[in-house]
Amino acid sequence: MKQGIYTIVEHTPLTKDVYRMVLAGDTSAMTMPGQFVEISLPGFFLRRPISVCDYDENTITLIYKVVGQGTDAMAKMQKGETLDMLTGLGHGFDAAKSGDTPLLVGGGVGVPPLFNLAKKLISAGRKPTVILGFNRAEEIFYAHEFEKLGAHVIVTTVDGSVGVKGFVTDALPGKYSHVYSCGPMPMLRALYLATQGRSGEFSLEERMGCGFGACMGCSIMTKEGSRRVCKDGPVFDKEVLAWQI
Repeated sequence: MKQGIYTIVEHTPLTKDVYRMVLAGDTSAMTMPGQFVEISLPGFFLRRPISVCDYDENTITLIYKVVGQGTDAMAKMQKGETLDMLTGLGHGFDAAKSGDTPLLVGGGVGVPPLFNLAKKLISAGRKPTVILGFNRAEEIFYAHEFEKLGAHVIVTTVDGSVGVKGFVTDALPGKYSHVYSCGPMPMLRALYLATQGRSGEFSLEERMGCGFGACMGCSIMTKEGSRRVCKDGPVFDKEVLAWQI
C-alpha cells in the first residue's frame, strides 16, 4: 500500500452515471488485477474505495458509478485537479490459475476490475471469454475495449435490447478452464450455483471504512472463518465463500 497525490489527466462519462478517470502518479504499489484504491475527497470524512480498471507504469484508470454524494462530487472534478489516494490495496485475481480458456464474468460496475485481468491473460497467450451483464442497452460500457484486447465478448441485457436476453448465467459457455467474476452478490450467488464443480475466484463488492483491515467494517463469514474483504479480499476462491442458499 502506498499513499500519494495523483493528477487527473482524463475524466469522461461512459454512460449517464458511469465515469472513466485516468490519474497520473506512482503506480508501484499495484501488483495484480483486482486490487482497489481508496480516495480522499475534500469535504468527506471517509475515503471512497474504487476498483482499478487498468494501470501501467505511470497511470491508474478508474471506472466508477455515481451512487451518492461522494461519487457525485468526484464526477464534477476536472482534468488537472489532484486526489489523495491509497493504492495497491487488497488481494486481487490470480492470473496463474486461469488455464488456457478462462471465463470472465462482470455485472454492471463489477466489469472494470476484469479489464486489466483480461489484458494480462491475453498477453500470456490465454483465450478468455468475457461475459458482460447489464440491465439495458444504455448502461453498456467497455464491451468494445475488451474486444480490442482480443477477448471473445458476450453481452447480456435483462430487457434483451442488446445481445443475449437475460442474465450472465444465460450466456455461459459449455467449456472453460477457470471462472473469474465481479458484480453484485445476487449475480455471484447465481453464478456460483451455475458453475459448481468448476474452479473460480469472485471479487466481492462490500462497504469499506479504512480499506486496509483496521476497522473490521467489511468482515464477512467464510467457510474458513471471519475474513476482511478489504484485506483478505476482495477476491476470494468461490468455494471458500459461505453462500446463503
